[in-house]
Amino acid sequence: MVQEVGSDWDVSAQISQLWVYPIKSCAGIRVKEALLIETGLEFDRAWMVVDEAGHFVTQREIPRMALVQPQFKLFDMVLRAPGMLSLHISLQNVEQSVRVRVWDDEVAAFDMGDTAAQWFSDFLGRKLRLVRFDPDQKRLSSKKWTLEVDAPNQFADGFPVLVLSEASLAGLNERLVAAGKPAVGIERFRANVVLSGVDAHDEDRLDTLHIDTADGEVQLKGVKPCPRCPIPNIDPATATVSPDVGDALQAYRSNPVVNGALSFGMNAVVLHGVEHALREGQRVQANFRFD
Repeated sequence: MVQEVGSDWDVSAQISQLWVYPIKSCAGIRVKEALLIETGLEFDRAWMVVDEAGHFVTQREIPRMALVQPQFKLFDMVLRAPGMLSLHISLQNVEQSVRVRVWDDEVAAFDMGDTAAQWFSDFLGRKLRLVRFDPDQKRLSSKKWTLEVDAPNQFADGFPVLVLSEASLAGLNERLVAAGKPAVGIERFRANVVLSGVDAHDEDRLDTLHIDTADGEVQLKGVKPCPRCPIPNIDPATATVSPDVGDALQAYRSNPVVNGALSFGMNAVVLHGVEHALREGQRVQANFRFD
């Protein structure tokens, strides 16, 4: 933990990494800069893969989704996957309106067309389609956790931004290596904002993050520890599944705040700074929360 001499803040840290996951449950993109919008980082979880009934599918069912790698290029999102020709998805055009389901929410979306549907179906071995979130749709985070804050999401599991620290990952990797298992990368945990300069799991204990940007201050408030499903057990480079990560977390990350679930990272909502640009290297200041 870093505390500046004479500072009024308990913690002074930095954004060390920014990640956007354009298609829910597919690979992410590390970016140097990302626009903060009401629903989190721009383009994060803006697209989703659905089955024939319009229900979302994830790596929980199809680990090979981890091998779908997006890249932004001018006005397109370019998708690549092993053995497949690249697929170009327009950032500006959609096709017909549809209704889709993500967890318990039925929401408005736009189908991305038959070519995209065939590409995902061929690669993943099931009849699937790609959809994009309708920006006119309001899908709010649970008020049980956000209290008075209206926190819209697109296709994220439940909250606009996920925050994780490098120190938390380092602590996990120490345990994995001590057990004779390989260390893992931060991308397994699908965080948007990665912090350096804090102690392991300080992200759980911090109140509002105050981030200095060229556009003004951004405020992100941690509201719920992130309970972990089996996805961190999937190697994003190979889509192979191993219980190593889950087994390691089981030994020390059971969290009573989320009914004993294994938590790793902190879900956050946007209090201030919509349309401001977050960048790697920006200063983050915060105080500890005392509930």
